[in-house]
Amino acid sequence: MAKRLTVRHRTTYSYAVPVEFGEHRMMLRPRDSHDLRLVDARMTLSPGAHVRWAHDVFGNSVAFMTFDEPATELYVESVLVLDRYALEGPRPPIDPAAERYPFIYSADDRADLGRLLELQHSDPKGEVATWAKGFVASDVTDTLALLADINSGIHTGFTYQARADEGTQAPLETLHLGSGTCRDYALLMMEALRSLGFATRFVSGYLYDPALDSAANSGIQGSGATHAWLEVYLPGAGWVEYDPTNGLIGSNSLIRVAVTRDPSQAIPIAGSYSGPSGAFTGMEVVVEVMAGDSEDETSPVSEAA
Repeated sequence: MAKRLTVRHRTTYSYAVPVEFGEHRMMLRPRDSHDLRLVDARMTLSPGAHVRWAHDVFGNSVAFMTFDEPATELYVESVLVLDRYALEGPRPPIDPAAERYPFIYSADDRADLGRLLELQHSDPKGEVATWAKGFVASDVTDTLALLADINSGIHTGFTYQARADEGTQAPLETLHLGSGTCRDYALLMMEALRSLGFATRFVSGYLYDPALDSAANSGIQGSGATHAWLEVYLPGAGWVEYDPTNGLIGSNSLIRVAVTRDPSQAIPIAGSYSGPSGAFTGMEVVVEVMAGDSEDETSPVSEAA
């Protein structure tokens, strides 16, 4: 069964005086897959721009914008109409050799996974690794249970703290603070699992909260903005989604847009401008995820500024 969803993502940058815009890079369009079909994609830009498309090193769809004229406002609106397919039947089982941790990826898998197996962020005293090892129940433990425990451990043991600052906290900082955003949580779990020998990758996208259809309070975090989670490669099962922000595993509510090695490679909109010091006055982001087609008279189920 497919769930028809519409995502509206609006970003507005404001300036005190007209500024010149450099090239902007945008990752707002997902790729078709067996679990996600892109029905329609529309983008509105002001001022106007020349647009070229490319696939990055990970195969993500990336748009590059060259703007025509100076302006006091840069407005970007992306509208996606998607069919999200629910998983039918049980998830493919992982290989018997990987059911118990620790296990070793095959030589072919290790060659293809490459840097997705490597730690990417500084941890000179091995604190993240020590924290991760605390979830290993014994010398030989159930792989899926271990992953679920770490996912749940972040969800229940850390405080979700939205912030306006751009970028992602280093995993060590998130561990020390005991708080962070969805991007911070995803990166902490990625590095913790890499320290245990798992291959992981970062996922950016959106979160649909079906409980909001009935105005219920589900406690879901991240449903009114861009969202982030991670995938773990398990032989046999392939890439499995984990969302430590909400304690979800392989949820149909996760709408994948881009997958990368590190969060810095999955920024939805990035670019530059030229103008006087202090010209930039603010940014507003509004994300709406709603059930049905964009033409339907449907109220947004999630919204945030």
